Formats: sequence, C-alpha cells, structure tokens
Amino acid sequence: MQDRRLKYLLILPAAFIVLGTTIWPLAVSLVTSFRDWRLTRSLTPGPFIGAEHYITALTDDPDFANALRVTAIFVVIDVTITVVSALGLAVLLRRAGVLHSVTRAVLILPFAVSPALVGISFRFMFNAEMGVFTWMAGAVLPFLRGFVWLAEPSSALLVLVFSDAWRWVPYMTLVVLGGLAALPKEPEEAARIDGANEWQVFRDVTLPALLPVLAVVGILKTVFALKMFDQVVTLTGGGPGQSTVTLAYLVYSIAFRWYDMGYASAVAWILTSMLVFLAVWYTRLVLRKASP
Repeated sequence: MQDRRLKYLLILPAAFIVLGTTIWPLAVSLVTSFRDWRLTRSLTPGPFIGAEHYITALTDDPDFANALRVTAIFVVIDVTITVVSALGLAVLLRRAGVLHSVTRAVLILPFAVSPALVGISFRFMFNAEMGVFTWMAGAVLPFLRGFVWLAEPSSALLVLVFSDAWRWVPYMTLVVLGGLAALPKEPEEAARIDGANEWQVFRDVTLPALLPVLAVVGILKTVFALKMFDQVVTLTGGGPGQSTVTLAYLVYSIAFRWYDMGYASAVAWILTSMLVFLAVWYTRLVLRKASP
C-alpha cells in the first residue's frame, strides 16, 4: 500500500508544474475567449459574449483570413521541403563510413540553435548589401545580385521557409535514418538479385516500407510549422505588409499590440484545435506503427 501511494507522491511535483504552466493557462484562455476584454478599456475581463469572437474570426476578419492563408502556404512548402530533403540526405548518409558517421553527428547542431537566433542570423545573411546568401545567389544568378529578399512578399516568405527548413532538416534526417536502419535488408537484396537497379530498389522497395516513418515526420513537422513565431518576429516582423503574418504571430499582435485579450484567446484556441487534431492523428499513427 505504501509503495502504491509513494508513486503518486513522486509525480505530484511534476503534476503541479503541468497544472500551473499548461492546464490552468489553457483553461483561463478558453474562458477568456468567450469574454469581451480589451486592456485599453479595463484591466479585468468583461462580460461573456458567447462565440462572437470565433464567429468574427471565421467569417468577418480579413486579418485572420490572411494569416490562415499565409500559414497554410508556409506549412505546405515548409513540410514538403523538409521531408524531401530529409529523405534525400538520409539515403545519402545511410552508407557506413567515417565521413558519414561524422556528418550524422554534426547534423544535430542546427537544431540546437535557438529559433530566434536563426531568424536574426538569416536576416543578416540575406542582407542586400553584405549578406552571404545574397552574394551566393548573385554569383550563381547575376539578376539576383543585390536583390532585397525581405522587401518582396513572395521572397520574404521563401526566406522564412528556408530558415525553418535549415533548422529542421538535419533533425528530421536523423529520424529518417533511424527508420532506414530499422528496415529489413532482405527485400532490397532480393530485388537486386532479380536485376533491379538502385533507383528501382529505392522506388519499389525502400520507399513504400519507409512511408509510415515519413508520415510521422510529416505530421510532426506540420505541428511545429503551424506554431511558427520566433523567426517571424526576428526575421520578417510579419512583413512586408502582412505577407508573413502567421496565425501564431497574429495572436501575439492581437494580444500585445491591439490589447484585445478576448479575441486573441479565441484565435489562439482555433490554432490550438488544429494542433490538437494533428497531435491525436500523430499519436494514433505512432501507436498503430508500434502495435504488432
């Protein structure tokens, strides 16, 4: 009996931390999303107004519609580039050897860099006058020499995607490498014996077996892409115009620039519902993959 009580006592500190830092703020923000609360009018929450904030966001707010569109475009491009690049690098680094082993060890370094620092670094590297990426692009394509990447809506979004992919591709490569290492060798060897070349082996044998791992990587990356915020603040500031305003950045702007806490909570919960849906999907996929 004492042992059974002890295990609950041991998890109490962690339970209180989760309750205080996650569950309680989520509950408060959910209640706030149904209230009219502008800090410019009052420091205390106003009256309940039902689902008015949600209806406004989904039907009559061009800023929300723009942020949703930008987020969707960003997620599709970012996830596609990350998954394809991670798969390609994993296949290249699959072979044994000292160089491949060292490269695999170094791959984790970009993921260890703070997202805010990534945004600041890329802002300097894409500087029109002294940026190293701007110089490299101009050396390869002369018409891009001196191009102001962050002044055009489409190029600014591409820079944002590139900065996020640069950080996540190495980590996802390691995940795909783990999936490749877990695949049985016999089907590939049998395909080679039957006369298939390396591309045919990869297309017809390796890739189909790796699809569950790639699905997990894609869903996981989608969750993180939906939360894109740090690099928007430090790299583009949501500009030019509103071309790089993501949903997470819109929540920040509504709450701490326009001081509408009720509406910001509603938009945050719309984003949270998307993340919860993907998290449940991800969990089911992982459990299905782990089940015998």
